Amino acid sequence: MSRPVTSPTSTSLSPRQIWTRARGTLLILALLLIGGVLLATMRSGGHHGRLDPRSAAPQGSRAVAELLKAQGVTLTVTDTLAEATAATGAGTTLLVTTPDLLTGAQQSALHAAMTGSAGRTVLLGPGAPSLGTLAPGVRTELSTTVSALEPACALPAATRAGSVDLGGERYVTGTTTADACYPSDGLPTLVRLPGTGSGDTVLLGSAELLTNKRLARQGNASLALQLLGSRPHLVWYLPSLADAPADSGSPGDTTGTFLGLIPSGWLWGTLQLAVAALLAAIWRGRRLGPLVPERLPVAVRASEATEGRARLYRRADARDRAATVLRTATRGRIAPLLGVPAQDAHSPDLLLPALSARFPAAAANHRDLLFGPAPTDDATLIRLADQLDALEREVRTP
Repeated sequence: MSRPVTSPTSTSLSPRQIWTRARGTLLILALLLIGGVLLATMRSGGHHGRLDPRSAAPQGSRAVAELLKAQGVTLTVTDTLAEATAATGAGTTLLVTTPDLLTGAQQSALHAAMTGSAGRTVLLGPGAPSLGTLAPGVRTELSTTVSALEPACALPAATRAGSVDLGGERYVTGTTTADACYPSDGLPTLVRLPGTGSGDTVLLGSAELLTNKRLARQGNASLALQLLGSRPHLVWYLPSLADAPADSGSPGDTTGTFLGLIPSGWLWGTLQLAVAALLAAIWRGRRLGPLVPERLPVAVRASEATEGRARLYRRADARDRAATVLRTATRGRIAPLLGVPAQDAHSPDLLLPALSARFPAAAANHRDLLFGPAPTDDATLIRLADQLDALEREVRTP
């Protein structure tokens, strides 16, 4: 006895259909995985970031570091605040590449070290997040593009360098003892704040003049060597997310948490992917797609389907919907008999004149019968159905 062969139901998916639906998602996941591997591979080598004195890339600062070494300046590169503050002193220049990355506790510790030393501190591109702690009394205005600017001040380093590529942050100082140089639209982009003894703090609105690609332009090299080479020792501080803040256990500080260790670019990228996924879901949800015929498990007679649909209308008290179905079906059947095209069967301006020409005596009742209001009760609905049947029989009668 042979076993019966069972065929899959109409709702089951074949392997080909599963692959067709899933291949787009799998392709995106594969591209993300390959991109992550490539990014990790590139970063695992000897690549250094922007303003790194060991980097020979256009955005690196190896050129100015080599020039400083040739002048006898010793260079120490660090990415921790503890090493940077421990090296401060009268014979040291401390360069902070991205002061805005520092937390409030780190900025306070750095400012204490700056105040206690008689050396020079150079801050590159400090903005509103760090100026209040590292340079009290100085605030920033709208930034500007980097371009060739003239000194317009009496600072010896600026007058000797002449025109340089500066811009970025613009500062407003509240003291008359500060040197304000290289103004852009009336506000300086280089500010020197005198400190205790021979110490001072230099604010540079942009760090572009220290990069390899711009160092040879204008007087960029001259200004960089004078600002960074005024002391025999230079500490090049590159703040990083791996540098644990001094108050890592304080409430509200997320640097020591998992989210605090994730670069902001990845967080923004994840948010963009989430928004893209939501938009894709909305886009796909609005696509109903073509109708798919399904094999019914049993044959249903037309009369039974009609009765079932009628019972649903009655249970929902949908007399208006039932009347609309009856009238639409009648108009569609009598229109060809009256010489009215099928596409105009539901237009009262075209159907009613043809019907009135055939039955002028009952022309006043045709509009209410075919296009009238919905019945208010079941008896009126039944009477409407009878009248529509009678009208169709009359039209069919020669």
